[in-house]
Amino acid sequence: MERKQMYIDGEWTSGTSGKTFEVINPANGEVLAEVAESSVEDTRAAIAAAKRSFYETREWRDMDSQARSDLLLKIADRIEEELDSFAMLDSLDNGKPLREAQGDVADGVHCFRYYAGLIRAPHGGVYDVNEGFGRMHSYTVHEPVGVCAQITPWNYPFLMAVWKLAPALAAGNSIVFKPSSVTPLSAIRLFELFEEAGLPRGAVNLVMGPGSTVGNELGESMDVDMVTFTGSTSVGKSLMRAASSNVKRIGLELGGKSPNVIFADADLEGAVEWAMIGIFFNQGEVCSAGSRIIIEESIRDQFVKRLAERANAITIGDPVRNPDMGPLVSKQHMEQVLAYIEKGKAEGATLVCGGERYTEGECAKGYFVRPTIFDNCTSDMTIVREEIFGPVVTIQTFRTKEEAIALANDTEYGLAGAVFTSDLTTAMTVIREIRAGITWINCYNPTFNEAPWGGYKQSGIGRELGVHGLEEYQEIKQININLTPGPVGWYEH
Repeated sequence: MERKQMYIDGEWTSGTSGKTFEVINPANGEVLAEVAESSVEDTRAAIAAAKRSFYETREWRDMDSQARSDLLLKIADRIEEELDSFAMLDSLDNGKPLREAQGDVADGVHCFRYYAGLIRAPHGGVYDVNEGFGRMHSYTVHEPVGVCAQITPWNYPFLMAVWKLAPALAAGNSIVFKPSSVTPLSAIRLFELFEEAGLPRGAVNLVMGPGSTVGNELGESMDVDMVTFTGSTSVGKSLMRAASSNVKRIGLELGGKSPNVIFADADLEGAVEWAMIGIFFNQGEVCSAGSRIIIEESIRDQFVKRLAERANAITIGDPVRNPDMGPLVSKQHMEQVLAYIEKGKAEGATLVCGGERYTEGECAKGYFVRPTIFDNCTSDMTIVREEIFGPVVTIQTFRTKEEAIALANDTEYGLAGAVFTSDLTTAMTVIREIRAGITWINCYNPTFNEAPWGGYKQSGIGRELGVHGLEEYQEIKQININLTPGPVGWYEH
């Protein structure tokens, strides 16, 4: 079996320790690949390479924006040529249906092209200022942050990598990138394309291994200027503490327990369809999943009945065959989700459907969980309060608009939320009151490279995508010019 290597300072290497870890196909439990595990020494070498690239050789940093843009477009073209291959990698080691993985890769191509175009656009500003110290001209320029450490999750291996890499590269930073150890294969191939495209030595570095080793080193290093992370809130908090070592910039996209508020006047079939997408897309392994359905009491019964019918009809199987749902990402994660389901039963929620591992036919050895609906849930239940990150949804009811808003905001998270109603005033009132960074009206989950992505409260800090996504990886420098040189006489009386 081929051993996949890390990429440091323009070279592929097995690292200093010789350790490896296995990448498992969650559909059948078989080993897909063996990957070199980065040590602390390897991580420090990658940081040092990025630092030399940015502060000494400066080839990528000082490249003019048009040349940098052209290279990013070249990368986008190469990804597009290999779209099906990238999608297969994500489907195999993540478990997502192949068509969903193909959509992720297509979005990644667009993301590279978006930022390649954005850095050609005007930026900065010019300001009128007072003349207390003479005639002045003040303006700002955007500059790269420096050495950026980036840590991505396992649920969208390719797309989350691109969301971080494309804007950071567009801004001219040097990067140390760590994908999830569970799903590193598409990132490894992406770095092979970076090498083929001719990115300068040290501008991009790939390290792989446990967050407790590699991630901590990236967070604590005095030579890292910025760290970005997508993943759990608990890990995000630990990275914030680590980043205090040199007060490095930090970007966090963390957990969610997002409300999907449905009023009685909503289109019922439309609301059911979008609720299905909101919780069962990508097996529910989505930070912004609509995992809390909050529905007006008068339509609860018919809605839950229809949702259960649709959930029971979901096809489950090998993701490369394009079922509705594939396996969860790992055995460990499957067991965590099943434990939450048992907790829901124990705390008195009504199990409407699902609630068990799926082992029929070809799925016998995989990590499959049936789509699960819990009714009669209360806000104090564990399954309502904690992020499950699987195909499990809870149902709560409300009678008034005010009660709906209170239930929606009764969470430590604030990543996403939705409102379904045919009344525009209700829609706008409620969506403005929901404390979340990404919201939808009469739909759930559409995401765009052009619009910012990020949360409130314990769902994170900063924004990815859009203009904000580029600005996350830029410093803003103010430059003031005295147009009337000479003494200003401030000490004369």
